[in-house]
Amino acid sequence: MNNSDIPADLKYAKSHEWVRTGADGTATIGITAYAQNSLGDITYVQLPQPGAMLKAGDAFGVVESVKAASDLYAPISGTVVEVNTGLDSAPEKVNQAPYGEGWLLKLKIARPAEPDALLDAAGYAALIG
Repeated sequence: MNNSDIPADLKYAKSHEWVRTGADGTATIGITAYAQNSLGDITYVQLPQPGAMLKAGDAFGVVESVKAASDLYAPISGTVVEVNTGLDSAPEKVNQAPYGEGWLLKLKIARPAEPDALLDAAGYAALIG
């Protein structure tokens, strides 16, 4: 895995989710290129309903691939404000654009300091070796 595949403007959880914080107090969450590459071709994504409250570390959904099903974990706490419904018909977007069209959900951030506690790009690169 090339470090240039790890966007520097995101924060990362050890469970391989990324967080992009917005100026409006929301955060977009997805899985990393490393995670989608490890899973293989993604065939199904199960996400929570808007309005669901998530705590950091909670399982919030499942991503299924040709190899395995893996739980998704909330990297930060918040309320789900939007889910990527496009993944219902095109789950392969997670493989094709994990940091773009393959995003999973958006949260209203409950604790503004929480993203700061996550790994930066260099820390995530060290984690995945």
